[in-house]
Amino acid sequence: MNMQKNIAVIRGDGIGPEIVEQALLVLDTIAKKYGHTFHYTDVDMGGCAIDKWGDPLPEEMLEKCKNADSVLLGAVGGEKWNHVPGHMRPEKGLLRLRAGMGVYSNNRPAKIWKQLSEASPLRADIVEKGIDFIIVRELTGGIYFGEHKTEEKEGQAIATDILVYSEEEIRRIGRIGFETARKRNKKLCSVEKSNVLDSSRLWKKVMHELASEYPDVELTDMLVDNCAMQIVKNPAQFDVVVTENMFGDILSDEASMITGSIGMIPSSSMGDTKNGLYEPIHGSAPDIAGKDLANPIGTILSAAMMLLYSFDMKEEATAIENAVSEVLDEGYRTADIMSNKKNCMQIGTKEMGIRIADKL
Repeated sequence: MNMQKNIAVIRGDGIGPEIVEQALLVLDTIAKKYGHTFHYTDVDMGGCAIDKWGDPLPEEMLEKCKNADSVLLGAVGGEKWNHVPGHMRPEKGLLRLRAGMGVYSNNRPAKIWKQLSEASPLRADIVEKGIDFIIVRELTGGIYFGEHKTEEKEGQAIATDILVYSEEEIRRIGRIGFETARKRNKKLCSVEKSNVLDSSRLWKKVMHELASEYPDVELTDMLVDNCAMQIVKNPAQFDVVVTENMFGDILSDEASMITGSIGMIPSSSMGDTKNGLYEPIHGSAPDIAGKDLANPIGTILSAAMMLLYSFDMKEEATAIENAVSEVLDEGYRTADIMSNKKNCMQIGTKEMGIRIADKL
């Protein structure tokens, strides 16, 4: 079935333009093979937008993203813009983009590719059981967005940070957790600290109310400290994990490290509509920009996530993942995932994109 989709493309800074180029090559190949049409609208955001417009995300650029069917982002930022005033930093463009698009859920997979299993810091017997889960993190509430204050009391400074969650905030992120589990292996683990925190007790209550709407998904609860241990002890037990902002921030970084290859990890940010924001989790790596060294796979897999979660193109998304796997099977590696195995060959950004597209 031919589908027409409008994709806003933010090439960004550093290695951003190079890795996005390869993701677009793969998307064009998918469009051709499956009879879809993808229209791309270029959007300036980050350091390049500061240089061009004096603003990390001009209003008209935000509008282009809001009007698209989905947004694909490379990476933004770099030392060049570290001296600009705080409200003008490239990262502020990203925060404004998330707020403007109304995305409140960050979905980050932790997946070990069997070809790169030796890169994991975990023991081989743990890795062998498989690592393939996704962390759904609430993005716009909790302690990061509550009131922050430092006051003097009786001659000493006292700092306070307020952690607030409403039922509705929990319900909407919970739904994304259940819907994501539905597209995977139908297992959802809700992570909180209900033995201590009122906000977590409310979280648990709302999650269990939601569970009745998703009888096909198995819901379990886990305390956050135990979850941090289980991720390194037995990551194979997880399918989808849903949690609040600060816990999700910490756990998703832990989860990305156990895979041992940060250049391979995509992510999505979603809200109430199908218009999501898709980006690799790594930074803009300005030191290797323009040298054909960057790993485009995280961005290519972000495009695959876009096909699955925003466009409901499951077959196409799976085809991209399989193509990546086949290229890795043949021993091709970018510098960041290169190992001394005798059958491994180092290739550049462009060649990696071309080889993945060829497999499609």
